[in-house]
Amino acid sequence: MSSQFHLLGERRFRPFFLTQFLGAFNDNLFKNALVVLLTFQAASWTTLAPALLSNLAAGIFILPFFLFSASAGQLADKYDKARLTRLVKVLEMAIMGVALAGFLLHSLVVLFTALFLLGCHSTLFGPVKYALLPQHLHEHELVGGNALVEAGTFVAILIGTLVGGLLASLDNGDVWIAGGGLIVAAAGYLTSRGIPPAPAPAPDLRINPNPFTETWRNIGFARQNRTVFLAIMGISWFWLYGALFLAQFPAYAKGVLGGGEATVTLLLATFTVGIGLGSLLCEKLSGGHVEIGLVPFGSIGLTLFGLDLAFASPAALPAGAPLAIGGVLAQPGMLRILLALMMLGVFGGFFIVPLYAMLQSRSAPAQRARIIAANNIVNALFMVVGALAAGSLLSAGLSIPMLFGVAAVMNAAVAIYIYKLVPEFLLRFIIWLLVHTVYRLRTEGAHHIPEEGPAVIVCNHVSFVDALVIAAASRRPIRFVMDHRIFRWPVLSFVFRHSRAIPIAPAKEDPAMMEAAFAEVSRALAAGELIGLFPEGKITGDGEICPFRPGITRILQANPVPVVPMALRGLWGSMFSRKDGPALSRPLRRGLFSRIELMVGEAQPPEKVSLPALQLQVAELRGDVR
Repeated sequence: MSSQFHLLGERRFRPFFLTQFLGAFNDNLFKNALVVLLTFQAASWTTLAPALLSNLAAGIFILPFFLFSASAGQLADKYDKARLTRLVKVLEMAIMGVALAGFLLHSLVVLFTALFLLGCHSTLFGPVKYALLPQHLHEHELVGGNALVEAGTFVAILIGTLVGGLLASLDNGDVWIAGGGLIVAAAGYLTSRGIPPAPAPAPDLRINPNPFTETWRNIGFARQNRTVFLAIMGISWFWLYGALFLAQFPAYAKGVLGGGEATVTLLLATFTVGIGLGSLLCEKLSGGHVEIGLVPFGSIGLTLFGLDLAFASPAALPAGAPLAIGGVLAQPGMLRILLALMMLGVFGGFFIVPLYAMLQSRSAPAQRARIIAANNIVNALFMVVGALAAGSLLSAGLSIPMLFGVAAVMNAAVAIYIYKLVPEFLLRFIIWLLVHTVYRLRTEGAHHIPEEGPAVIVCNHVSFVDALVIAAASRRPIRFVMDHRIFRWPVLSFVFRHSRAIPIAPAKEDPAMMEAAFAEVSRALAAGELIGLFPEGKITGDGEICPFRPGITRILQANPVPVVPMALRGLWGSMFSRKDGPALSRPLRRGLFSRIELMVGEAQPPEKVSLPALQLQVAELRGDVR
């Protein structure tokens, strides 16, 4: 995990991280403090009920996300994002000045105006925040950067909520709240001055002042890439799911666990620690690149631990409620509840961080901020719909634990629907499981795989899972040419089919299939795709590299593209190889987590490729390790 923390020491990330952390902290400090004040001092300010005021405050804060996200996305694509960040921080200081006036005047109108403006501040910063990361971080740093941002944001939310409640309970708490918010905003401005320039990707963009038509246009940008749009749907579902749980914490703590304010804090802290831990673990589990295979893993955990939280909750209110925090912790099953809550956060981190990283990496750079703005709009819409649905179910008599269970079942249904639409998620999950349970994969030279454009990948053929291991190490999808019998292998056929592998047969067995395979390879290379090839034409039976066949020569004659040599090391003798008999004849004979390696050489121009030289390069990459 240490690889991601080095970013905190670099100017291209640290000032931005501190700025967004302080902004999230200030948002929640003011929001929570205002809700506490309205809850306990509403009678001296207005005749409206505290519950109505709390919901009104939540609605006022989220309204700008619907009204101004589209405009914020345009601004972030048109202007330098570092400069925009500094302007947003100046706006934040002015907003806290308005809040101070509202507290001094005891004016709800002025305070709600400040809350609305604070929502505008968050709306403006959202597209800047997520579109700036890909400009300052390398692709292999995106997961780690997003992990730190997500972990930092949830920690800021927790601390801001706690500090806001504390300040609201002090004498002259209103002055402390506004003064503290002004100091935090000023600190955020100072840190923002250290953010390096982030030039505009579309400086000639004409601003459309109509938020409704621009919102629809931004959603259209997102829909151009189906995977990006479904990532937005996944992110939005996560915020609906997470917000539903978070919103119930006060009532759950009081009406189910029999606790008080300290119990609410405990639940929030446990969930936050889980989110932070899961986010940071993403860097370790993803191997440094955007690994969307973690998304199904995250959705499985969100469902299982959501159900576990529902089943672990007590059926009746404990005797003696309300209980102090010690009494709550002493209740039977409380440890299981806290563990379920923490694991919800951990798997939430696994789910959300890769989706954000994928959204950033696969969005068109010139439209990235506007696509992120569309994401923010859909997020807000989902959270509002989720809040209304939860309210309706609770009003209909559903208990809070039952609501958690219903949400968990719905999460499973949504996940299955998304993975059915985009099998790439499930495909990467299967590949990720393979290289993190059966094997421990070390890759050297993966940067030689071209970031874009066509190329042919060639590698020695040791086992039935060679293609999956190579796919796990590549940041780009690879279409493998493979023997039609391996293509039809049970279980693995699902992976090969959905990764658009190209089945091939020998000319003497099925000449039509062979010609169709070469034709499909030409089409794929002409479209700029990567083709994976095992030039030996068969899996080794003795661990040595068999003579290369001339298929690669025919491919390069039709499509002269670079060739990237690779070599697998350590797979000979694994259960998927043919050592000592057929594959799988001795399952797990080397145990779990056996070490394997993939060595990647420099890409070779097509005019310099010959069969003997290519085979020698692969052999040298493999060395003496079979």
